[in-house]
Amino acid sequence: MGIFYQLHLKLPLLALHYNYSMSRIILHLDLDAFFCSVEEIQNPSLRGKPFAVGGKPNERGVVASCSYAARHLGIRSAMPTSRAIRLCANLIIVEPRHKLYSEVSKQVMEKLSGLTPLLEQISIDEAFLDISNISEPPARFALNLQADIKNDLHLPSSIGIASNKLVAKIATEVGKKSVHRSASKTIGAPFGLTIVPASEEAQFLAPLPADMLWGVGPKTFARLNELGIHTIGDIANWPQDEMIHLFGENGRELWRHAHGIDERPIVTERETKSISSETTFNVDIADERTLEKTLRELSKQVGNQLRKNDLAGKTIKLKIRWTDFTTLSRQVTLPSPVDQDDEIIKVALKLLRTVRKPNQAVRLIGVGVSGLGAPLRQLSLWDGRSERSRTLQDVIEVMQMKYGIKEDERRD
Repeated sequence: MGIFYQLHLKLPLLALHYNYSMSRIILHLDLDAFFCSVEEIQNPSLRGKPFAVGGKPNERGVVASCSYAARHLGIRSAMPTSRAIRLCANLIIVEPRHKLYSEVSKQVMEKLSGLTPLLEQISIDEAFLDISNISEPPARFALNLQADIKNDLHLPSSIGIASNKLVAKIATEVGKKSVHRSASKTIGAPFGLTIVPASEEAQFLAPLPADMLWGVGPKTFARLNELGIHTIGDIANWPQDEMIHLFGENGRELWRHAHGIDERPIVTERETKSISSETTFNVDIADERTLEKTLRELSKQVGNQLRKNDLAGKTIKLKIRWTDFTTLSRQVTLPSPVDQDDEIIKVALKLLRTVRKPNQAVRLIGVGVSGLGAPLRQLSLWDGRSERSRTLQDVIEVMQMKYGIKEDERRD
């Protein structure tokens, strides 16, 4: 029977009726090459061809998603588009359409929420579902779900099922990789389905590379390798006290995760922790006026989002990346929360002038606000300025939406 089931086209009968007993049953769904799958729906001629959704190579773009035909040639997400073109001279570059992707993602999530209220969306193309109370056998439920998403929305998906979120997500990743290893000549979505039986989580994880485990980034992985730890099973075999001694509290979590222990519940709603906006310039910018103008525009975008969500924040953060890719952030925490553009701009500009040397070129710049809560609405006898500013800001935004007035026109 094996320690886990990889169910692709043919299903072991036993797997269809596998009983998880009283354990939780967590399903992780990942839409395969989501951006590319959506683009193929819009333009069927792309199917089977190497193409990537991302920025243009002459504008220092990166690959946001790539087709499986492109992946077969070594192209990967987050790769600079210029490098992807070198790997495949005839690679088709498709400009991202994020609004479209969000609309399609919403359709998928609505379908999932109709199956169970215990749904946690973790990204535009991924979600966890707690299906413990669904009477249908997990494998059959997953197969039907994959078929429904494919038939109704024309999207491929891969699924992992386990007793917790950690193992379910890793199961999805393992299933995707296993399909392509077993069918290397086939270029297409994996449609992976992998089930890890309850009580066999540690067995399933043991042979996998240590960097597949949550909490193991490049630095931790390098340190583990120095210690002769290469697999998740190697981590599990170390004494917990030693892991804590070497990695602090993160060591405790690594040890628990390596044993397949993850008690986190499905989170059906997420509290907004921060609102931010950033931009990467097509060419490095050293002009001070251009940088400050960009920072003003980004601050206004953040302020607008705060007010739309009826939020204000106390911490204002500047993010900046120099030409050598060094990235730093600086932040200031204010005595009271703000949601007005001019207040955000004032702090953001001050931070910029503090960290940037004269004529220093910038590759990326961004601003964010965190420490969010409800805006202060109370007025004292001596403090009416903030509320008047808020009212004026609201009027300006209504005028801009109604008449299309631009910022430069309003100044004249």
